[in-house]
This record gives sequence, structure tokens and C-alpha cells, in this order.
Amino acid sequence: MSTTATQATSLDSQRSERMADPNWWRQAAVYQIYPRSFSDANGDGLGDIKGITAKVPYLKSLGIDAVWLSPFYPSALADGGYDVDDYRNVDPKLGTLADFDEMATALHAAGIKLIADIVPNHSSDQHEWFKEALASPKGSAARERYIFRDGLGKNGELPPADWDSVFGGPAWERITEPDGTPGQWYMHIFTKEQPDFNWDNPEVREDFLKTLRFWSDRGVDGFRIDVAHALTKHLPEVLPSKAELPKEGENSLGAHPFWDRDEVHEVYAEWRKVFNEYNPPRTAVAEAWVHADRRARYASPEGLGQAFNFDLLKADFDAAQFRTIITKNLAEAAASGASSTWVFSNHDVVRHATRYGLPQGVGVEGHGQDGKAWLLDGGLASDVDAELGLRRARAASLLMFALPGSAYLYQGEELGLQEVGDIVDSERQDPAFFRNPGVDIGRDGCRVPLPWTSEGSSFGFGEGHAHLPQPEWFAGYSVEAEENVPGSTLELYRKALGLRSELQASEELEWIPSSNASVLHFARPNGWQSVTNFGSEPVALPAGTVVVSSGPLDGGKLPGNTTAWLV
Repeated sequence: MSTTATQATSLDSQRSERMADPNWWRQAAVYQIYPRSFSDANGDGLGDIKGITAKVPYLKSLGIDAVWLSPFYPSALADGGYDVDDYRNVDPKLGTLADFDEMATALHAAGIKLIADIVPNHSSDQHEWFKEALASPKGSAARERYIFRDGLGKNGELPPADWDSVFGGPAWERITEPDGTPGQWYMHIFTKEQPDFNWDNPEVREDFLKTLRFWSDRGVDGFRIDVAHALTKHLPEVLPSKAELPKEGENSLGAHPFWDRDEVHEVYAEWRKVFNEYNPPRTAVAEAWVHADRRARYASPEGLGQAFNFDLLKADFDAAQFRTIITKNLAEAAASGASSTWVFSNHDVVRHATRYGLPQGVGVEGHGQDGKAWLLDGGLASDVDAELGLRRARAASLLMFALPGSAYLYQGEELGLQEVGDIVDSERQDPAFFRNPGVDIGRDGCRVPLPWTSEGSSFGFGEGHAHLPQPEWFAGYSVEAEENVPGSTLELYRKALGLRSELQASEELEWIPSSNASVLHFARPNGWQSVTNFGSEPVALPAGTVVVSSGPLDGGKLPGNTTAWLV
């Protein structure tokens, strides 16, 4: 048997073991798919479930452990699918429940777990419950599933509070009553098409338990919980003004009326009981933008089990910042009994290959360059040092893959994709752009459909055109352009993720001192070492055999903006 065949057999054996392991999630490599932009099987310009199924061999070749599927539910797309019409169905534009079952079966056959996105803070205004609430009178059981209030002013013409929504504009929307008169107001933290649920209502709680069981019974192995820190609210009769709300940076300490309330953990304790009904137990990871001291409760074994930490995503490409963040988060994970999570890119942020190519210091000091100022200034590719950004992105990703805990990848980063910053206004889709003109350009640039081939009307995404415009330079980043090309970003990810499976050890690391402040060097318990040079000058490598590096070595030395693994 050839060496390649032996390695493949070994990896398949490891996959089979992980599929049955209740702790598979603790150090998993999870690949996020934004379904509408991954692969289009029917040529209508929109990615779909069958498109994902067709790409399972590609996903297996990456060496990932799980796929996280962003919302695929029926939706009017007021917020990219995070406005859900029906929590227990598939959007007809993306496929059917039968298509979903086929995809889940194919992923599991390939040794890949499936994580579904759940959006529990709010539904769509097209949800049958909200339509019933609008058609029902004030004080009805239908309205009690959401947060309705009488307005202020002589005739209720003012909102119950002057709060702002996340996407701009007021957080309250007035309705027209069934008799045609101006009526009550409902609360929406996000768009007006996303009314907030009332999580004090037992019917809401029970329905989500039903949803968790519905998808778990269909083979979903875990859930990513959207805005996990926003479900429960404390809304007294007289609501505080926005001037009285805790200031930014304090809103996660339990005192805010709708962010990070302690009561939310009662919800997740109920969810944990449902997760533990299954063998192996279903997993969950919280998207909780909270103070670091509060994150552990979301990640506790009695709750969701794991929570995203976005600290590396917000950091500069800087050795000291990386070391501080890694040390702190590993300590937090150990204290809570969870494993840590690491992420650089997702469906909400500028791709890290672009962020790292922007001039340093434009963002808030110590909080990284988020790329928003660049986007507002036109998002021109000429303003990005794409070569430097990619070198740093590859180095950062290879470092991340060596860390204890779960590594979360976003579709396209394995190709080194840059952000598409200069989408014309008429082609944009993100509501953040339309609700905050001149303030927020939106998130369309990281959601542009993937290039699979170097030619074609949508670079192989589908037979027709893509729903968001793809730039011509996508041709050089396509799977076809990088497949089996030594040194390509795709082949780097495949090699690194394969080695990661083989080398994975207990959830610890040991920092190894360096006389160079730009170098981060650590070892895992089995002797696996990772060395990253955040500087610009080559540095000597320690003793050992280099098994993979994010870029070519320089006469045996590690160049700047490069990571190498040694054994």
C-alpha cells in the first residue's frame, strides 16, 4: 500500500473514532458554510443544500471534523437568513427536508459532524406566530409570545423607550391594529423584520425545545446559538432611556435590560437536558459578545458547553497580543471545564487575509484593524497589501491549528480569499448598509459566492450568475487554480489539518521562551512545536523536523510573518 493510501486509511480510522466520541467537539476543526454563497446546484444564482452535498468530497479532503451551517430556514432575507420564518423547515429556494437529510447522511458518511445555526432571540415578521400576533387583540396569548408595549405620549404615538437597534434606527416599531387604528409597539433589537421573542413565555421555551429535538432527530450533532446573550429581558413598567443604559463595555455585566442577563442561563440549563437525551450528547457553542469574566457561564457543562471567543479576531497581528489572549483564554476554558475556541474570519467580519494587509493602527489601539474604515473609504483593493495580508493570514491560521481547543474556519479562507470591498451600492444586500448609510457598509464583502473554477459566469459557483458580484481577480483564488499546487493556501490547509488530526494531544501547551519579542514558540504535550515569527527578519528555528510551514523557509531560518511546526 502506498504512503498516501496508508495516510488516508489512518485518517478514515481517526474519523470513525471521532464520530462516536462524545468529546469530539473539544478540539474539532469546524468549517462554517454560508449556504447561499457556497455552491449553487440548480443554477439560480443562490447556493443551496444540494450544492453542499455535491461538495462533501471537497470538505472531506480539507480534513475538517464538522460543518457549521449558517441559517438555511425559510426567510425573506431581511438579515441574510437570520430572520427565520419557520424553524423546522428548509427554505424552498435552498431545497427540501429530504435534501437536508441527504446532506446530513453524506457528511456523516465522510466522517464529518453537522452543526446547525439556531436563532432564538427573534423570529421573522413572516413567522406564523407574529402574523397571528398582528391579527390578535392587545393582551392576547398570541402577542404574549413577543414583546409588545403601549406607546408613550397622549395617544401612544411615541415608542416605549428611545432605544436604538443594532442595525440603526429605533428598537421599537408601531403596528396597525386589526381594526385599522394605530396600535402597540413591538421590540426588535435588530431589524424591524426581526421581532424579539418573549422568553418569559413558557410556550416560547417549549417550542424551541421541540426545534432542538426536531433537528437532533434528523442527525444534527450540535448547534451554534446566535446572539446567545440576548434572549431574556428585564423590562420594568417604566423603561429606562438609552442615556440610562449601561455604557458600551459595561453591557455584559448582568445589569443591562436585554444583554447578558443572568436569567438566560435558566434557558440553557433546559437545553442541556435535551442535548443529553442523545448519545453522544448534542453539542452547542454560544455566540455571546460578553465581558470575558461572564463568558464561562455560557460555556459551562450545565449550559451550552462552549462559547466563541473572538479575541484573536479583534487582535492586531502582534506577538504580545496573541500570547496574552491565548494564555487568558486557555485559563478561562480550563476553569469552566470547556475547551477554548479560536476564530479569525466569519460571515460578519472582514476576511483576515484583508485585515492583515491594511495599514496598522487604523483600528482602536489593542483591538485590531477591523477593516470598517477601509470599507467606508471605498474598499479599494489597491489600498490592501494583499501579499502581506495573505502571508500573515496563513501564519495566523497555522498557529491557530496548533492551539488546544476548537478551530473555526470560514468558507473561502482555505483559498486565501480577500474581502470584496468595492461592491457597488446597487448590488449590496446587507440591511446594515441600508439602515446606516455612511456609517456601516455591511457584510456583503465576506459573503460573495466562492470561486470553484477559474472561468465561467460565476467561477463554477453555479451555471448562472452569482447573487453577489464576484470580481475578476477571484479566478486566481479558485479551487481549480490552487488544487494540487504546491505552496497554495488550499494545499497548506489540507496538509495542516491532516497533521493536526495526527498530532492532536491533551488540551495544554507550554510556552518556550524566546530572546526575540516577535517570536511565539510553544509546545504541545506530545512534542509538537509551533513557532511563529511576527517580525520582518528571519529567525533561527529550534531543533526538530519541520513538518509544515506557512511559507518557504529562508536558508533554514523562519522568515517574518511565517509559522512552522516541528516534531
